[in-house]
Formats: sequence, structure tokens, C-alpha cells
Amino acid sequence: MSYNFQQARFYTTVNDLRSLPQTNYEIAIVGRSNAGKSSLLNTLTNQTRLAYTSKTPGRTQHINYFEVAPATFLVDLPGYGYAKVPEAIRQHWVGLLGNYLKERKEICGLVLIMDSRHPLKDLDWQMIEFFSVTKKPLHIVLSKSDKLTNQEKIQVLNQVKKELIEFGINDLSLQLFSAPKRQGIEELATKLNHWLVPND
Repeated sequence: MSYNFQQARFYTTVNDLRSLPQTNYEIAIVGRSNAGKSSLLNTLTNQTRLAYTSKTPGRTQHINYFEVAPATFLVDLPGYGYAKVPEAIRQHWVGLLGNYLKERKEICGLVLIMDSRHPLKDLDWQMIEFFSVTKKPLHIVLSKSDKLTNQEKIQVLNQVKKELIEFGINDLSLQLFSAPKRQGIEELATKLNHWLVPND
């Protein structure tokens, strides 16, 4: 069995943990503002406007659920780290994200998207720390890889893996991704299917 992510459809949006829907499986997708999260979702699902890309980073303030099969969802979390967002809103996002990642039992894995040119910023580490207590798998997607040379691609993969292992994150995988070049889609879909159908 495998899931066809091109069938993903918007399901609901929430702004607090009390409003989360009843589900069986969730794959959480998180990243800094402007890291390419919406572009990744649209590319993975082969839809142009499933997730809205904004010219103003930090506009997405809610948790968005996209159903890929009955009771099975991709969960688009608010982007974090954009400096022009008011402090109170930023703190709300960080608290919302942290509590969701730590407490939501239905999560079967986390996709953390980072700009391949600027990986592992402070707030990325904060999200990794929030999620690490769950002992669930982490998949790092290094986006915008079309902007790197081949040598830079190898270097960033090795460096990010080295730092995460030194931090103590062992159940992890990572990949390069480029939405404009449509590179990395199959690798990402394979990983998500492995989480959803671990014995397949």
C-alpha cells in the first residue's frame, strides 16, 4: 500500500490545540518563514494552490490540515522566525508549535524544512528540541537546493547530519529539495509512505 499525495485536499484550519480534529495519522511539516514550506507542499501534491505562498513571510498563523486518505493528514504548521511579526504573535506560534509537536500522539513523523543555504538556525534547533522528546522520526528537507553547486550540496548534507547526530538525533534522514526543478519529490514521498505504512 502507498499513499498518493496528489489526492491531498484541504480539510480544516485551527489556531489552538483544543480545536485539533480527530485523526489516526498525521505527518507534521514545519519550517522557518520563507524556507519553502508552501512550495514543497504544492510540489509534493502536484497542485499549484493547495498551500498558499505569501509574498509576506510569517502570514500563515494557523495549523492547516490536508487530508490524503481517510483519517490521514499532512499538517502544515505556521512558519516561524520572521522578525517583523509582533512578539506576542511570535510567542504564541512557538508555544503552539512546541506543544503540538510534543503532545500530539497522532504524529508519526516530522518534516523540518530548512533553506539549504542557511540551515540549523536557533529556532530550527528549538523545534528539533521540542520534537526530540517524542522519540519519533525526523526528516530534514534542505530546500532551494537549485541555488547550490554540487560541492555545496554535499557539504551541507554532511554538515547538517553531523550536527544532528552530535546533538543526539539518531532517528533522522535528510535530503535536498528544489521546487522549481521538481527535484526530491519521489524521495520525500517514499519517506512519508514509509512512516504511514512502516511494514509495507
